[in-house]
Amino acid sequence: MALAQLPATAPPPPRKRSGARLRNLPAALLFLAPAAVIIGVFHFFPLFYAFYISLHRWRLRNQGYIGLENYVTALHERQFWTSFLNTAWFALITVPVTMAAALLLAYLLFQKVRFLGIFRTIYFLPYVTSAVAAAAVWAWVFSPRNGLANEFLGRFGIGPQRWLQEPRGIFDLISQGIGLPWPGWLEGPSLALVAITVLQIWHNLGFQIVIFLVGLGAVSKELYEAARVDGAGERQLFVRITLPMISPTLFLIAVISTIDAFKVFTPIYQMSTGANVGSRPGGPLGTTETSVVYILNQIFGSVRYGYGAAVAMMLFVVIMSLTLFQSYISRRWVRY
Repeated sequence: MALAQLPATAPPPPRKRSGARLRNLPAALLFLAPAAVIIGVFHFFPLFYAFYISLHRWRLRNQGYIGLENYVTALHERQFWTSFLNTAWFALITVPVTMAAALLLAYLLFQKVRFLGIFRTIYFLPYVTSAVAAAAVWAWVFSPRNGLANEFLGRFGIGPQRWLQEPRGIFDLISQGIGLPWPGWLEGPSLALVAITVLQIWHNLGFQIVIFLVGLGAVSKELYEAARVDGAGERQLFVRITLPMISPTLFLIAVISTIDAFKVFTPIYQMSTGANVGSRPGGPLGTTETSVVYILNQIFGSVRYGYGAAVAMMLFVVIMSLTLFQSYISRRWVRY
């Protein structure tokens, strides 16, 4: 005897959520309004207003619309390209060196060592130190007369250096020291700029160590245990497990560090003006004048507000392009 088929039950009707969303919309907009106002007033409005100023011959007031003339003038000024090259050198030195040192120290601090909390605090202290005070101390360290840097080099038989007062390139100085010829167009960043990068690396090291420690703490210990059972060594653990698992942290720090390097101002201003008294920020001979310092000199030194705004917009485009490029290539090596 065949069993009687039970009548199929109809699925429940879908819930109508559109009405509830509309009722919650005013409350959501109310909570978002303070943040939207702050971002709009202090971020988007200055950005668009700076672009408006860049299209005018603007000194103390608007003196007429000139279109893209300020941008064309910047592209034809040698000092503009020099400042951009100084910024690129600064980023190329500080970003990879700081990341490599921070990752190494974070990996060591992540191990089971005594007084771990004290070491983490010591490494983080430079980041919470006042940037102006730190720059003043490092300017004394690189003093050509009684600085610790020259005293340290003297122990190895190396003569005193001018450091923050030296406009010649670091590769040119090294080639002269060892007696090898070196082409002038490959002289590299000035010794003064290299000295300032030391301050930047020292100052940002603690922040990156903390971020790397957070990323290392998120890696599952079971992966390490399984790899050790299969006979993997510490080097293989680091390359095959640690680096891929903390790739999102590496990407985050790379983006933040690049943006920070292209916007550097305080250490350049403090150390260049302190070591080269009477000269404008970015000395000696403009070899430490990065893009932001160049904008400052054009606006407040030469009273070229429209031109300075144009250079600022161009720097914004460069930073945005680099960030988008980093996001694009991160798809190939970042694992979430």
